[in-house]
Amino acid sequence: MALAVRQFDAVVVGAGGAGLRAALQLAEAGLRVAVLTKVFPTRSHTVAAQGGIGAALGNMGTDSWQWHMYDTVKGSDWLGDQDAIEYMCREAPKVVIELEHFGMPFDRNEDGTVYQRPFGGHMQNMGAGPAVQRSCCAADRTGHAMLHTLYQRNVRARTQFFVEWMALDLVRDASGQVLGVTALEMETGEVVLFHARATLFATGGAGRIFAASTNAFINTGDGLGMAARAGIPLEDMEFYQFHPTGVYGAGVLITEGVRGEGGYLLNKNGERFMERYAPSAKDLASRDVVSRAMATEIKEGRGAGPNADYLLLKLDHLGPEVIDKRLPGIREIAKKFANVDPVREPIPVVPTVHYQMGGIPTNYHGEVVVPGRQGPNTVVPGFYAAGECACASVHGANRLGTNSLTDLVVFGKAAGDSVIRFLRENPGHKPLPADAAERSAARLARLDGQRGGESVHVLGNEIRRTMQAHCGVFRFPDLLAEGVQMIRALSDRVARSEIQDKSKVFNTARVEALELDNLIEVARATMVSAHARKESRGAHDRADCHDRPGFPNGRDDQNWLKHTLWYKEGDRLEYKPVNLKPLTAETIPPKARAY
Repeated sequence: MALAVRQFDAVVVGAGGAGLRAALQLAEAGLRVAVLTKVFPTRSHTVAAQGGIGAALGNMGTDSWQWHMYDTVKGSDWLGDQDAIEYMCREAPKVVIELEHFGMPFDRNEDGTVYQRPFGGHMQNMGAGPAVQRSCCAADRTGHAMLHTLYQRNVRARTQFFVEWMALDLVRDASGQVLGVTALEMETGEVVLFHARATLFATGGAGRIFAASTNAFINTGDGLGMAARAGIPLEDMEFYQFHPTGVYGAGVLITEGVRGEGGYLLNKNGERFMERYAPSAKDLASRDVVSRAMATEIKEGRGAGPNADYLLLKLDHLGPEVIDKRLPGIREIAKKFANVDPVREPIPVVPTVHYQMGGIPTNYHGEVVVPGRQGPNTVVPGFYAAGECACASVHGANRLGTNSLTDLVVFGKAAGDSVIRFLRENPGHKPLPADAAERSAARLARLDGQRGGESVHVLGNEIRRTMQAHCGVFRFPDLLAEGVQMIRALSDRVARSEIQDKSKVFNTARVEALELDNLIEVARATMVSAHARKESRGAHDRADCHDRPGFPNGRDDQNWLKHTLWYKEGDRLEYKPVNLKPLTAETIPPKARAY
């Protein structure tokens, strides 16, 4: 398959917060950078982030990056790498001030400093408490403000955007170096080979593998699928965060900022039940803790509504002034999706899949790392990842609220700097291998030639239903084992999926079929990794791993304080140690996690 070839110094796939921050670093360094994105940049999923970006600015009282680091390590249930966590927490205040200088419209205090609100799991005094106000926000539309700010800076820097293009596959040569991607232009159906000296993935998460999700329809794990097909393992894919407050029946996110501003959860008896599960942090405990508490309340019959299957988020006591100033978007969402006005009545909410903690393995420089000659973290030359598609691993088994936006900007910038260093040391383009476009050509030819296959829509729904039923808030060994078999069977069926429309121009059916190839890789990685991890840790709660002597909350540090690596080839699993050694701070040793 002879393809048109376009050459760039760097190709960035994805135009959310991480992709835009990386692209800005590259464009301002004078490099020729192409940003490929399925949607217009300001429609990337970062736009949905509501509550804020975490940074120890100390504008509302004493705070420090060391406290932020402790909370992040504890939040991760000690599965986070402490070198990467230290780097993120130390850099966080700098990147927030930089965003402020870029023109991001943060909320302000009377003295002109950035307003900060409390958020779940963020505490003073190395976890001892009380809660700290660390979340820098722009009302409840922080991601929206960030995305527009970064896009405007990229326009100023003359970054070249390829909008409504879908990256298909990584191009690697015989040495394993990444030399770019193949990509489909949706408008024409043309496939082009983007030949780059460095390739950076910022493709976001894959929350659409679940039936109930806060994620946009574009979050189909494209970067993860491309990496897996190119032989790169996926790290810690068993860990998906359920956000405690998705709108019942719709899944739309209700920010943790509601609880940060003083809202709280009630069961059908009007009881503030979080006091039972997290006596000190209450409604501002870590997300996995709150989600499990909610699931338990529903399971034990204390859910609200005619089917007793949701809980209530009360904020009417805050008053219309606070709600309209600090949470205007939430009032709008509640009216539209729950048919309630939160100024008068509580919002019906349920835990909903929200965030992927795992992803493409990277170090804190944004370089992709795999087991190889230089040990478990051998750098893949020319390949970088940042944001939700990457696993640095700063979030470990559970991400703290606000740390996703911090992650995007800190590691987007770090990955951009790493690319600049690599390009200085490696001038000129390496030649493309003869089979550079073969994998993409075969995938497209199969779709065009397939007859008698199954519907992409039906298969996608079956993947989502299977993941939801077999790999949810609580996980059971028999359901996980059954889920592995079901997902493997679905994988075979996806390989025979069919589209009726074979046309070229804006063929969304073809795009959805190509996305399905990525969804199934992520679903397999998630289910197989979850089935293999015989402990409870963070968001991965195994029903058979509780009440064992010596295991705090079912966690088994002796056998499972390690990262999972899933390879597509044969669903093979490997493991690598968690890095417990920070860059300059003291190690934070594992202990039982309580709020």
